[in-house]
Amino acid sequence: MADNIVAKEFGFNSNGFSVYLNRNKTGELVSQNKTLSLLKIKHGDMLFLFPSESSTSSGEVMDTATPHTSSSLPSVSSSSSSSMIPRSFSAPQVQEDEIDQYLAKQDGKIYRNRDPQLCRHGALGKCVHCVPLEPFDEDYLNHLDPPVKHMSFHAYLRKLTGGADKGKFAALENISCKIKSGCEGHPPWPEGICTKCQPSAITLNRQKYRHVDNIMFENHTIADRFLDFWRKTGSQRMGYLYGRYTEHTDIPLGIRAEVAAIYEPPQNATQNSLELLDDPKAAAVDEIAAKLGMCKVGWIFTDLLSEDTRIGTVRYSRNSDSYYLSAEECITAGYFQNEHSNPCRLSRDGHFGSKFVTVVATGGPDNQVHFEGYQVSNQCMALVRDECLLPCKDAPELGYAQESSPEQYVPDVFYKDKDKFGNDVTFLARPLPVEYLLIDITTTFPKDPQYTFSSTQRFPIENRDILGETQDFHSLATYLSQCTSTSFLNIVSDFHLLLFLVTNEVMPLRDSIGLLLEAVKTSNEDLAQTWKKSEQWATIEQLCSTVGGQPSSSLDYGAMGGPSVPASSSAMWSCLHCTFMNQPGTEHCEMCSLPRS
Repeated sequence: MADNIVAKEFGFNSNGFSVYLNRNKTGELVSQNKTLSLLKIKHGDMLFLFPSESSTSSGEVMDTATPHTSSSLPSVSSSSSSSMIPRSFSAPQVQEDEIDQYLAKQDGKIYRNRDPQLCRHGALGKCVHCVPLEPFDEDYLNHLDPPVKHMSFHAYLRKLTGGADKGKFAALENISCKIKSGCEGHPPWPEGICTKCQPSAITLNRQKYRHVDNIMFENHTIADRFLDFWRKTGSQRMGYLYGRYTEHTDIPLGIRAEVAAIYEPPQNATQNSLELLDDPKAAAVDEIAAKLGMCKVGWIFTDLLSEDTRIGTVRYSRNSDSYYLSAEECITAGYFQNEHSNPCRLSRDGHFGSKFVTVVATGGPDNQVHFEGYQVSNQCMALVRDECLLPCKDAPELGYAQESSPEQYVPDVFYKDKDKFGNDVTFLARPLPVEYLLIDITTTFPKDPQYTFSSTQRFPIENRDILGETQDFHSLATYLSQCTSTSFLNIVSDFHLLLFLVTNEVMPLRDSIGLLLEAVKTSNEDLAQTWKKSEQWATIEQLCSTVGGQPSSSLDYGAMGGPSVPASSSAMWSCLHCTFMNQPGTEHCEMCSLPRS
């Protein structure tokens, strides 16, 4: 009788199934002419349905559904019963970053030694005092020195994918602030909107994880050369950070952004502002970096104001009493992070968050230059992507969530704070303190400097014409003549020199420099010597020897065969005493009146 009820409710044509009292296929209810009461089946009892061998061999397909009560079986067909079971989404084929693929294969657990005082077991035993911890254990992270406020992104993934189901139903959802398209039940916005197409309101929360846990400059020279522009002009400067992502072992499953070079794009800069200009060389720079085994990992900008020029101190302006990043800077960071999204296999969209970091060079509590690292949260990225966040004109520490207009619907954005009585109160994000959007990242320099680019000479940095530092064949000839190294690989191992060789307008080597880039990437002197013998380098040497209209016979050559060119008197020069930039042709500093030499 029981099997007949099941067949009727599920619409089976034959009895190609078996019903059991237990999940392990024990207590089968054999087809008998008995009522449910005689079988001692009461309301609420669970029965388990399995296809029999005869049904599968005859070609009948049957989906097994979740257990149902015997007396109130739902009226659903076999084709729709499968929809009652939660299914993991069909993840897109995503090529994740190498560091993500590496960390996904790591154990990640935090192993602890046996405690001699608390552990009462043998050397091979484990107890609560020495059992390995999960990488997302908050107590462990809080007791590190210094405490870690944000777990790593891969530790967060382990938390999602842990448990009995092993993350079968785990999915990362990107926030959307836009109206869903395809809703045909009403006119389009602003004439109509419904709960199906309306985006949900957003309550800003502190993000529990971060995609990058540490930023490390390979050496101080990288940062010093970047700061030279501000030291010589007093104007602010912006640059893109190029490097690679590696494992950060100080935090379980952590990621570190290692900076090997800074590229300075075209820009207009003053003491109080920065304006980025169109960069025709952007694609070539990314291509060169990729061939060197690097990628764009972030951006850096200065916010420096001299406090006392005699002792070289700077003003401490970014702190808890003012702001760490302004709303406009948060919006810019969100824009860059959206441009460099993080590939992720657990997201339906194929991407989630970003590893792109923000570094600001500003004054610290000791009135010296400090480098502070940040990212903005995924919520901020969504607000910026969908054009819902604006800066406040007179309060840089405040943002403002746009209001809906006939052109755009904007969901309500809230944040929580405490009132004067200490109660949690929800506020509308008009205005919005930007600290709700920020994630701070430790920025460091290694004790033992590292050098991806080993050249000891300094080739001029791009887009610094205002300083009289130009990238041309005259500066290349000067650079080559000053190189004392006998290793050709060390001489050409300069990021800015390689950019010039590829992007110069006289003889660009974009299609023929691959071997040299591979030599620099792998530190292979033999490959570098092979490329040195090419026709392209011979032409470069010829151009250097004839630069400035001088015949090649009148030029001296350095240790590696490069031409030596006299210093130009038609360029601006920096005073050695006060660093003031003087006009060409002058022999005394216009600021301190001391001689040029």
